[in-house]
Amino acid sequence: MTRINLRVHPRSSRNRVMGFRGDVLHVRVTAPPVGGEANRAVIALLAESLAVPKSLIRIVRGHTSRDKSLDVETVTLEHVKERFPGIEE
Repeated sequence: MTRINLRVHPRSSRNRVMGFRGDVLHVRVTAPPVGGEANRAVIALLAESLAVPKSLIRIVRGHTSRDKSLDVETVTLEHVKERFPGIEE
């Protein structure tokens, strides 16, 4: 199981995984941060991007915050960092 720290940018113009800045993965979703919509959008986007079922991704911290921690089963942190390289400063 891999723990990923995220910074979520809700109400963006499109869904997109931006990449890592330090140890934090930045993710943009179109969904608003209301009623768990942004959380569901984040899980769906990461599941599709990492080619894993949504059921293998779980938010473990930050359900109501832009800063979240997720556990993802069956992938390594190295795989995630290869898939989503760093953000250019």
